Amino acid sequence: METSLNDASAPPAPAHAKDSRLYWLDNLRIALIVLVVAHHAAQAYGPTDWWYVEGEPRSGALATLSALDGTFFMSLFFLIAAYFVPTSYDRRGGWPFVGGRLLRLGVPLSVGALTLVPGLMYAYYVHYRGYPDISFARYFTEVYLGMGERPGDWSGPSWPDLQFGHLWFIQNLLAYSLLYALCRQVARLAGSRHAASVPPTHPTWVPGHGALVGLTVALAGVTFLVRVRYPLDTWVPFLGFLQVEPARIPQHAAFFTLGILARRGDWLNRLPVRVGWTWLASGLLGAAFVFTVGADASFFGAGGSNGASMLWSALDSFLCIALCTGLLVLFREKARRTSRLTRALAADSFAVYVIHAPIVVALQFAFAHRGLTALESFALVTSIAVPVSFGTAGILRRIPGFRRVL
Repeated sequence: METSLNDASAPPAPAHAKDSRLYWLDNLRIALIVLVVAHHAAQAYGPTDWWYVEGEPRSGALATLSALDGTFFMSLFFLIAAYFVPTSYDRRGGWPFVGGRLLRLGVPLSVGALTLVPGLMYAYYVHYRGYPDISFARYFTEVYLGMGERPGDWSGPSWPDLQFGHLWFIQNLLAYSLLYALCRQVARLAGSRHAASVPPTHPTWVPGHGALVGLTVALAGVTFLVRVRYPLDTWVPFLGFLQVEPARIPQHAAFFTLGILARRGDWLNRLPVRVGWTWLASGLLGAAFVFTVGADASFFGAGGSNGASMLWSALDSFLCIALCTGLLVLFREKARRTSRLTRALAADSFAVYVIHAPIVVALQFAFAHRGLTALESFALVTSIAVPVSFGTAGILRRIPGFRRVL
């Protein structure tokens, strides 16, 4: 990824800024996908929100860990994914870009929603719903797709069971990508100079402390306003199809946009090291504070027009920006090395995201009622699920045709 940094007003770029591929970004993706697997492994043992496995021992530490994960890791995924969108669009053009996105994201989304997710929901139906056992084929048509009659005592949370589960990220990413393509087409038709190819030859501005503070304040304010009506863990079918968590939309939309801008301005290479270290240290201090008091502290609120919701919206937004900024600089400066293994793991990371949930849930069922503590179960599930997910992803991507969509 070459860029000219001859402008004297720009901060000096690191020595590695002209690498043709940002291997450190691959390493960050690997770390994030491992965190995703661990996050879902903790769902059965920490948070009180809905999950496919119920009745397991709970740990306050795991609940706090899940809350901290939620403040930043999916936003960082959106930024990384968006970073490559402008180049892809410029290289391929409008309709080929849209076709590529529909293939790369739409196919695994559709297949997963018709195979992986109904399998998970069927396991939940059989174990916890309390209705008479039915075959998977009957469940799929009558309950998952809603072709049967809704039971009068339906336990919900919605009818039918059709949903996208953990694939919501892929669905939202596809929607953002298509929206980006639409904006580019509108700009082109309007004759906007901003429709020209990028990145700029001589980028001059890069975010500093002031911009990050301003972004934090703005993001906290919008997040609080949204959560007045839509608290955390409230999911809605936007336009009857798009599965979204409104409480997180300000962060996710903002970071997708930041990913686009980061590519235009070459920010990932040019973000000052001192800025990154300062925000990383601040984010870690904030995380330590949350761990000390616990995410379930009475002065934190998931939503509503109250002080607790305002405080958590502010802290949530701060941690999101601080940890994302800090991790980008940390990996850029300290995790640049690559190897055949890390390149393979990075290539498999998208497939791991698609397939990991059934593996995690199967392990959670396998270790249920074994007399293990929450932390023991979490450690076992995570330590097994991570290598099994990567191994399975690697095998699937060797099957002809699978590599194009995974």
